[in-house]
Amino acid sequence: METFNAIAWLPLCAGVTIAGLVLAFLTFRRRGAAAGMRMTAWALLPVAAYLTGALQTLWTVGSAVVSFVTSLVFNPTVWIGVAVAGLSAVLFVVSGVMRGRKLSAGRGLGRKKRTGGDTPGTEQAVPPAQAAPAVGQKPAAGQKTTQPLPKPAPRKAAKADDDFSDIEELLKRRGIS
Repeated sequence: METFNAIAWLPLCAGVTIAGLVLAFLTFRRRGAAAGMRMTAWALLPVAAYLTGALQTLWTVGSAVVSFVTSLVFNPTVWIGVAVAGLSAVLFVVSGVMRGRKLSAGRGLGRKKRTGGDTPGTEQAVPPAQAAPAVGQKPAAGQKTTQPLPKPAPRKAAKADDDFSDIEELLKRRGIS
């Protein structure tokens, strides 16, 4: 705190504010009222910081940051701490990736058990003994012929960039177009 009190802050802040107000006047004349008011607001901050005591707080924070950085740069023990913190971050990331792979593998295994196949979605809907005959063959005795299911009407492909398709569909259902 000795260095903070050694500086004459009021004349310094007043000088910076006066210089800022001169620049604000010039800005007002060249760029208009909005730019001039913005510059005036910036120019008043040094005096406001001095009068509220925030200047001393900013000085304390700044000196603490400078002290931390200088001790970080010149102290090998601190560098070891930074390396350990980095190792910890890497371990967190790697363990998260490994956990995610384990969970996704578990989900795939559960799907295989339900479907009974090696790949998802390969269920057999009809046992082979009851399947329809091959094309060009007559059905065996006692076996019913089945009609193929009609294919659903082709739907219009939704545009990938059309963000309003849901809204358009809702409006069409309500009879608004």
